[in-house]
Order: sequence, then C-alpha cells, then structure tokens
Amino acid sequence: MEKECRPWWLYLNLLGLDAPLIAVIWLFLFAQTWRVDYHPWQAYAALGFGVWTIRIAMKLLKGSMSSHQTSFVMAHKKPLKVAAMMAGVFAITLTVMSFPLSVYTYLLVGAVFVAGYFALTLFSSREGNEIGYAQHAMGGVAFAFGTALTAHVYLPSMGVRELMLSREFICFAVLCLLASSAMELWERSGKPAADGESGSMDEIALSLPLTLLGAAALVFAVQDDLMTARPFYYGILTGAALLQVLNRTRGRFGLHTLRVLTVLCLLTPGIIFKSYPV
Repeated sequence: MEKECRPWWLYLNLLGLDAPLIAVIWLFLFAQTWRVDYHPWQAYAALGFGVWTIRIAMKLLKGSMSSHQTSFVMAHKKPLKVAAMMAGVFAITLTVMSFPLSVYTYLLVGAVFVAGYFALTLFSSREGNEIGYAQHAMGGVAFAFGTALTAHVYLPSMGVRELMLSREFICFAVLCLLASSAMELWERSGKPAADGESGSMDEIALSLPLTLLGAAALVFAVQDDLMTARPFYYGILTGAALLQVLNRTRGRFGLHTLRVLTVLCLLTPGIIFKSYPV
C-alpha cells in the first residue's frame, strides 16, 4: 500500500493543480505580450478549471491503464471525478457566457489537439524504454494552444492561423513538450535501457532542443525593438535553462521531487517575468 504520509508540496502534482497554475501564469504573459486591452477574469477562471478537468481526466485514464491501482488518483477516484465534472461545467458556463463568439473556432481546433493527445495515450504502442515523443508533442501543442487562445481570442482581426504561426505559441509549445518528455526520460532512466546508444540519443534529444530553444528565445528577445515581448522570451529562456540544469542534476532527487521541480521550472519564469516592466 502507498504511504498516506506525504509532504505537503507533493499534493500540487497529486491533485493535478500544477497544470492549471502553469496555464494561468503563462496566460497572463501571453495577454501582456500581445497587448490585450480587454481581458476579463473569466478567461483565467475558465482556463484554470478547464485545464484541471482535462488533467484529472488524464490522470484517471492513466491510472485505469496502470497495474498500480493503489495510486493516489485511483484511491480517490470518486471524489476527483465529481470535482472534475463540476469544474468542467463551470468552465463551460464561463466560456459560453463571457467569451466572444469567435472562441468556438478556437475551441474546435483545441478539441482536436486534446482528442489527439488522448488517442496517442490510449493507442500508441512503444517498445522497451522508447520515449513517446509524438504523444508529448501533441500534449505540448494542446496545452500551449489552450493557454494562448484565451488571450488571442480577444485580439481583433486575428484567428487560429495567426495564433499557430506566432513565435510565442511555438516557443511555449516546445517548452511544454520538452518538459513533458524530460519527465518520462527521467522516469525511465531508472530502468535498464535496451542499449547504451538509445539512452545517449534520448539525452541528446532533450539537451539539444533545450539549448536551441533557449538560443531562439534570446534571439527573439533581442529582435523585439518595442520590448513588449521580451519578458515572454526571457521566461522561455529561463524555463529552458532551468530544465537543462535539472536534467544535469536529476540524480540527486527522487522521482516525486523531480515532478514538482519540473513544474517549478515552468512556473518560476512566469512568476518572475509577469510583472517585468515593458
């Protein structure tokens, strides 16, 4: 049986509160970067409750597919289901009552990304210690799209295409997918690898994109003459750097601690730069 005595900070991950916090913080950065004039509190509330609903649904899905039925999520399955359904209804109500009609186009695209992520989680077949990069890529895009759309929908004369081609969306999506794939890599690093070469390739597949993402964010920040997007790109750069450091020092931490630290790698830049003067 899983021990009931857990450190308080672990519940951020166990209760699925990590993803909504990250989404809300970065939504503020998106709105600040894009100079959204009107951005009501309902956008943040709908995003937070909506992301939490999907997060709990994914946790329950993974829990039902796992042989470890004594996990925290499965042990509290009924109350989490009820709470997630209530949060989902609240998010839908806020969306219908508060968002402009153009949000439904965004939501349709976002639903496709979320459905793709669930499908890859359910039906993707992997051998040995192979990392599910397609699943993480779809999850990163879905999370970034859902976060950004609640700011982008308030921009006049803008649509889904402009959102998906924006540098901010692409950078945040890449940061999210790298954080997600890093966590799986670290989880599997304790298991015997199929061969040394595959382990080295996984390390390169994490370290190299993090380096390139940090470099791209720095270039984009320097190119921003108006300095309105610099806090956002500094946040991306900081997040990539923190993940790089955590990857190098991960041997010092347990798996549960690594999960929380990965969340902090995404939360910390948003908190630091959300009030950065522009």
